[in-house]
Amino acid sequence: MWRCIIIEDEQNAREFIENLIHRYFSSKIVVLATCASINEGVEAIKKFKPELVFLDIQMPNERGFKLFEYFDNINFDVIFTTAHKEFAIEAIKHSAQDYLLKPISQLDLADALKRLEKKKQRNSRTPEIGRVIEQYNADPFNFGKIALATEKGFILEKIGNILFTEAQGNYTKIYTFDERIILVCKTLGIIEEMLPEKSFFRIHKSYVVNLNYVTKYDKSIGLFVELINGMKLPVSVRNNTGLIHAITSKI
Repeated sequence: MWRCIIIEDEQNAREFIENLIHRYFSSKIVVLATCASINEGVEAIKKFKPELVFLDIQMPNERGFKLFEYFDNINFDVIFTTAHKEFAIEAIKHSAQDYLLKPISQLDLADALKRLEKKKQRNSRTPEIGRVIEQYNADPFNFGKIALATEKGFILEKIGNILFTEAQGNYTKIYTFDERIILVCKTLGIIEEMLPEKSFFRIHKSYVVNLNYVTKYDKSIGLFVELINGMKLPVSVRNNTGLIHAITSKI
């Protein structure tokens, strides 16, 4: 019997997973708690000590991987859940960890549990989680690091960790996947030239985005792109056609 908790920000999604378990897997899984945030999840794990955690990869203002920062030892198995076929999926695949793509089906969950039962004998949860995080922060196209000049010297940053860049006069703000902001002593034009063209695109005079982290293109009210962290950035009319071509060429 797997003792589990569910960490998912959307109430409907939490209830769906819980109902799916109750209906089809009550003999294998018991739900100890459902949590709407990472903080709630951390408290529930410490309180109930589950053997299995269903963890949403992307939640407003936080990411599922942040959960592991609160534990020195990961003594529970994890099944990641996501609605997006994003780079995180490749990270999870490379680490041999499991995931479920929403909407979750009975058959998908059954298969995931079978794989977990086989892995349980190996007792290798912590190394696998470590590989997930390492892969997730790695550059998806095997580019190296970029040297970013700051007022204090240089910061060596993984190119694949850059979400987008923003012009600030003669400076540029670099926004990273792990929620840091780096102020660089270079103009956006110079930074744009340093970034690989097949991953980055200038959507506006003030913004260059990493196309790997664009989850939505919206032209209903103005022109915008939405990134994996929920942020929306404007797209200029002159760059719109090029952006569409850049996005569709990656599909």
